[in-house]
Formats: sequence, C-alpha cells, structure tokens
Amino acid sequence: MSNETSIWASSPSQIKNLGYFLLCGLFCFLVVPAFMGLWRWLQTRCTRYELTTERLIFSRGVLSRTTDQVELYRIRDYRLEQPFFLRLFGLSNVVLIGNDRTDAVILLEAVRDGAGLVSRARQCVEELRRRKARII
Repeated sequence: MSNETSIWASSPSQIKNLGYFLLCGLFCFLVVPAFMGLWRWLQTRCTRYELTTERLIFSRGVLSRTTDQVELYRIRDYRLEQPFFLRLFGLSNVVLIGNDRTDAVILLEAVRDGAGLVSRARQCVEELRRRKARII
C-alpha cells in the first residue's frame, strides 16, 4: 500500500475568458451581459484540478458541484496545446487521453506550466504501471 500525496493543484486562469469579458463589458449597458460575465467568472473560479500520485481529480460547478476522479494508470496519451493567445501569458491546455468510459478525454484548460504538468503526470503513470506489473 502506498500513501497518496498531492503533486499539483490549480484552477484555470481567467485569461481564457478575456474575450468574453470584453464583449460583456462592451454591452454592459444592457445589464444582462454583466451578469453573464459574472457567471462565467464564477464557473472558472469554481473549477479545480488536482494531480495526486494515483489520481487526477477535477471539480467544477457553482451551485451544484461535480467531482470526477480518474485513476492515472488509465491515461494512455498526453497532449500539450499552446494556442498563441495563451502562450502570451505562459499558459497552456493539457489534454489527457485515457481508456476510462466516462472521461475518455480530459481537458485541463489555461494552466500554468503545462509541460511540467505533463511530465509529472507521465512519471506518476509510469510508476503506477511498474508497481502494478510487480503485483501481477
């Protein structure tokens, strides 16, 4: 038995909403866009990602909360996306592709040090696979 420890935890950056916020600000005299912008800000603020030595946990939701957990040994492939706009702010999107039925593709949006995250996730996945191979 191993002790599960947290390796990385973060939330998406609000930078991903910049265009949406600018549009809402442009039409704020209509009042409704201001509430739409506030709701988008809350959705991003209430999203949380955590990588542990055995699982990836991601929570989202403002009024109702949903928490998904994916065992790292189920992850098969990693993709790092760095759109130009996010690169300006040192952010990237991390896509994890696995064989889990409910979450086959996991998108971690607008996170800092995406390359480091992919590297740490890959190390944990390989360690878990080696450990499972020794058990079998």
